[in-house]
Amino acid sequence: MPSSDERDLNGRIALVTGAGRGIGAAVARALTAAGATVAGLDLLPGADYRADVSDPAQVEAVVESVERELGPIGVLVNVAGVFSTGSVVDTDDARWERTLAVNAGGVFTVSRAVVRRMIARRSGTIVTVASNAAGVPRMDMAAYAASKAAAAMFTRCLGLEVAAHGIRCNVVSPGSTDTAMQQGLDRDAVLRGDPDTFRVGIPLRRVADPGDIAEAVLFLASDRARHITMQDLYVDGGATLRA
Repeated sequence: MPSSDERDLNGRIALVTGAGRGIGAAVARALTAAGATVAGLDLLPGADYRADVSDPAQVEAVVESVERELGPIGVLVNVAGVFSTGSVVDTDDARWERTLAVNAGGVFTVSRAVVRRMIARRSGTIVTVASNAAGVPRMDMAAYAASKAAAAMFTRCLGLEVAAHGIRCNVVSPGSTDTAMQQGLDRDAVLRGDPDTFRVGIPLRRVADPGDIAEAVLFLASDRARHITMQDLYVDGGATLRA
């Protein structure tokens, strides 16, 4: 919980995609605790706003509604995503296309809609939650890793384009995190590593809590990171050795 002198998001409107559970829900809580008014977007029931992030028309309608009802969006956090596993030869066209459409296309679509408005105001910050799989090859995760790599590089390129307008764009790349997406994975193998899949373990010997990721997002979204842009912060307990 941020202390009173860290509540530098007071009065800001934050849009968080994928806010219905897991990392997105933790991010929404952290931003709220820091003083922001949070608009949570998700397809899950109970979300403040519902939309498919891969649908430009739905996204534009939601962004317009948020700005009309709450005020100008000053913080965007892209968390919405789908987790897809399977070998390349077993991945059909539909699964490949949906994974890219949500994980990469959704970041593009939502960021474009929001940043158009931020440019006019010459302020704002965008944080995209990608994955450490974007930087290190993973067995049976080609679609997911490719989509997250695209999202991460898109965000950094966007940051270069809009820096002159006072807008910062950064990436947080989690490793294994205790969310619904991780259910079914062998936690012991995740911690120890698995030579058969060319995967090292987690040096800190723990799976991240969603709050760990949210704290990194909160920092990058806040004025404490006012001179940081186009960066990719790995929050994975050292699992990739930052290769």
